[in-house]
Amino acid sequence: MIPMTAEPALTGLPQLDPAAFRRAMAEFASGVTVITGMDGAEPVGFACQSFASVSLEPPLVLFCADHRGRTWPLIRASGRFCVNILGEDQQDLCGRFGSSKGLKYQGLDWETSRWDTPSLPGVLLRVHASVHSVHAEGDHDVVIGRILEVEHVNDGRPMVFFRSRFGLDEPAPLLTPEMWFGSGQWG
Repeated sequence: MIPMTAEPALTGLPQLDPAAFRRAMAEFASGVTVITGMDGAEPVGFACQSFASVSLEPPLVLFCADHRGRTWPLIRASGRFCVNILGEDQQDLCGRFGSSKGLKYQGLDWETSRWDTPSLPGVLLRVHASVHSVHAEGDHDVVIGRILEVEHVNDGRPMVFFRSRFGLDEPAPLLTPEMWFGSGQWG
């Protein structure tokens, strides 16, 4: 059981401890993506594991981005983005875009899509979309994107994030929350 503490100042509802909530959510396996866009002529992007389809008619997807992130506001201003769905062998791309350090595109062979968004190499799928709506919820924005094009790239296996590790088959090194979720690194 996850301990909850009462916080009467809100609505009398119990408040969930953030660290306990993070541990609990690690029990949900998710895919890993890199959301890319342009800041003027400069490509930008961030690793994101909160991605889902929303609707077939109209075709909509969503992702969640931390308000503290530096990259998401730049992508939002451009109005378009690409969701690059990573394969299981693309931990280098995840690390590159999950970090706030270094030049994310330096030495990377990427292309500009016809939608003027960065397309990353070797991913499983690219979902090109325009920003349809943005809903501020807690410390994140829930971004709804209207699909412009879906581009199948590769038939590999997906990158899976589960119990703070990549993959399901073999134990991998534990990733600390600060490495992937702190300091605006994802979003």
